[in-house]
Amino acid sequence: MANVCPIPTDSYKVGFIGAGKMAESIARGVVKSGILPASRIRTAHSGSARRTAFESIGVTVFDNNTQVVEDSDVIIFSVKPQVVKNAVSQLKPILSEKQLLVSVAAGVKLKDLQEWAGQGRFIRVMPNTPSAVGEAATVITLGEKATTEDGELISQLFGAIGKVWKADEKLFDAVTGLSGSGPAYVFLAIEALADGGVAAGLPRELAIGLASQTVLGAASMVSGMGKHPGQLKDDVASPGGTTIAGIHELEKSGFRGILMNAVVAAAKRSKELSQN
Repeated sequence: MANVCPIPTDSYKVGFIGAGKMAESIARGVVKSGILPASRIRTAHSGSARRTAFESIGVTVFDNNTQVVEDSDVIIFSVKPQVVKNAVSQLKPILSEKQLLVSVAAGVKLKDLQEWAGQGRFIRVMPNTPSAVGEAATVITLGEKATTEDGELISQLFGAIGKVWKADEKLFDAVTGLSGSGPAYVFLAIEALADGGVAAGLPRELAIGLASQTVLGAASMVSGMGKHPGQLKDDVASPGGTTIAGIHELEKSGFRGILMNAVVAAAKRSKELSQN
């Protein structure tokens, strides 16, 4: 690691290869948090809508990815998994180990990314869709030549759109099953809670509002109070009361087992896809 050139933390520039919604969410979060001024972020796109989205933040938008790479210290490949190989390979001749490379492409392993780039200073990042509202659950893992300082820098960047954890890459299929696919499970749960409210007599708009805020509040209690979810459940389930009656119905239907099975099934599918 001694030969790795440190990224200049007070002046580094971030370049996005791919100007989609994920890149926009990261850019907006980073600028809003003050971690990086928009003047030190760049991307490339030919479409007017995407150019306008980034230029409205103050991001420099080039005509091609070569310009992005040549003017960036940290390069984030924010493209779909099926095109990341082509994107990295095309830029390989101008990539340098003085630059830190990052991929947010789901299911694409570090060994492949490093091979396509011809270098090992790579970090794989897995955010999830709540990044759009600054509440992502993001997991990162470092490539063979990425330094601890590189990891801290990327954790800071992605911390602007939520919370960040570090984990071994072998856990990424399980991460996909839980936090990657998890928002969809929660959307389904919110919809079902709202439907229950409607069935009990609530207007649809009120039911959806109550269901979504209840899930948000409960999640905030788990992350903010330091109590085990089971303890929080027990705290609200008074003897012979309404809550324990509802919990009894959930248990009879195998609620916990269904969620566990969903995570395991998604993790298994992630592993299958990454092997293809």
